Amino acid sequence: MIETGAKAPQFTLPDQDGNDVSLSDYAGKTVVLYFYPKADTPGCTTQACGVRDHLPNYTEAGAVVIGISPDPHTRVKRFADKFGLDFTLLGDADHAVCEAYGTWAEKSMYGKKYWGALRATFIIDGDGTVVHVIPRVSPRTHDDEVLKALEQLAAA
Repeated sequence: MIETGAKAPQFTLPDQDGNDVSLSDYAGKTVVLYFYPKADTPGCTTQACGVRDHLPNYTEAGAVVIGISPDPHTRVKRFADKFGLDFTLLGDADHAVCEAYGTWAEKSMYGKKYWGALRATFIIDGDGTVVHVIPRVSPRTHDDEVLKALEQLAAA
């Protein structure tokens, strides 16, 4: 997994509307980049709706939020529309960006092994450097953790 102090891997992926979005589009801005396993599943919905509900707090902290899942952008679009998610969600269908950030891993559920995206969040500064990593995120506490980290980074 990418660590604090590393340069954030650049990427271009389709957003929920099918438009290409690149990390470089946000040069000079703080980016909260969060990876989630699958659109429209219980934990991912809790996490995304939390971001939606706290969007004014992220804006006040000077951060842009981007969510990435290994779903095709069409599934991400349905997810965004269903829950009124008014921030950028990207589809990483070939999981290349998940791999670049180290969030693509072997997982296990009910004894069955499979590959999928880990739930992790990276805060990237305006120069493209990873300044904070939350390697294991709880959907329920995600916003509290990230907003506290943004506050601490601003005070430093």
